[in-house]
Amino acid sequence: MGMTMTQKILAAHAGLDQVEAGQLIEAQLDMVLGNDITSPVAIKEFEKYGFDQVFDPGKVAMVMDHFAPNKDIKAAQQCKACRTFACAKNIEHFYDVGEMGIEHALLPEKGIVAPGECIIGADSHTCTYGALGAFSTGVGSTDMAAGMATGKCWFKVPGAVRFVLEGTLAPNVSGKDVILHIIGRIGVDGALYRSMEFVGDGVASLSMDDRLTICNMAIEAGAKNGIFEVDDVTRAYVKGRVQHEYREYRADVDAIYEQTYTIDLSTIKPTVAFPHLPENTKTVDEITEPIAIDQVVIGSCTNGRISDMEAAARILKGKHIAKGVRCIIIPATQSIYKECIRRGYMDIFIDAGCVVSTPTCGPCLGGYMGILAEGERCVATTNRNFVGRMGHVDSEVYLASPATAAASAIAGVIAAA
Repeated sequence: MGMTMTQKILAAHAGLDQVEAGQLIEAQLDMVLGNDITSPVAIKEFEKYGFDQVFDPGKVAMVMDHFAPNKDIKAAQQCKACRTFACAKNIEHFYDVGEMGIEHALLPEKGIVAPGECIIGADSHTCTYGALGAFSTGVGSTDMAAGMATGKCWFKVPGAVRFVLEGTLAPNVSGKDVILHIIGRIGVDGALYRSMEFVGDGVASLSMDDRLTICNMAIEAGAKNGIFEVDDVTRAYVKGRVQHEYREYRADVDAIYEQTYTIDLSTIKPTVAFPHLPENTKTVDEITEPIAIDQVVIGSCTNGRISDMEAAARILKGKHIAKGVRCIIIPATQSIYKECIRRGYMDIFIDAGCVVSTPTCGPCLGGYMGILAEGERCVATTNRNFVGRMGHVDSEVYLASPATAAASAIAGVIAAA
């Protein structure tokens, strides 16, 4: 019986020749990730059970990105706990203010994660790294603690849903529109505890940034993970970044998929997810009445990469955001921030009336740097729009691509570029 990409990676890391959906396995881990919200809980569990050292200081990463720079005393205490632990355990991949970026942009950028690896992170959007051809999934803080101590994790092998991508994207349409289109089609539980495996001739036309965005939101379809087959785009991205050996995996021709969807990329239009679920999607041209907005956020682990900044700058150049609209732009890493300066994007953003933040997850989870008041609406390039996600329970979040978000900031209503 054939195996999917995900199943092959899990089999290899469990030391097995074959695995099948539903099977319980224990797999070796290549990377264990935590942030300033989830790591302190994992550290307490780690210490409670009497562990002295992490299994491999080079295979644990902690990124201070959610409430850093510290938004309050509690955030400061959490970061201090992580800092103290990382120093005591000689953790190589500890990223604090000045070095950190949003974790799911930072780790691929630095070559810390690679194709064919088995990765867990105490953050649900750890599924992002499937864009590189890795098995990568979010876990709880207790699993993170066990992973740090033993280098292993239990998994139930997921079944798979295959997405055959064809064609190429139209101008001002990106990976964010693709994944919103897919979630709108299959629903937030459409891939529940299954692997979303992306294949087809259309994959070659997608940039690595597009793929990272698509895999980032696999969890919003209920998936265990998302994964792309390794190709020349992947190899070009990891070249010069990944300094350790890695292995590429391909699905067997007789691999079993529970469902197969064919997606024609050329037909996808700028798409927006309305409150309060990512599946509640409409294309911008389906919006019949103007939807006035108060705020725009362009950034996050979903859309804070340089291509996202480029899309926003291209639309904002020579224009100004609408009166009464706040626009917050958050480059996802220090490297991306510097590249924005080098390319002149910062001048464009500031001249357009936007504010530019240090890398942070802050507004996405309602932490800081853009909290919404009662009745306010925000167009965001983030990944979730649940009730109260970005502030008051009576606020609203509309998920969109950077191009759509920038165009909306200028128009003062939801609009396409």
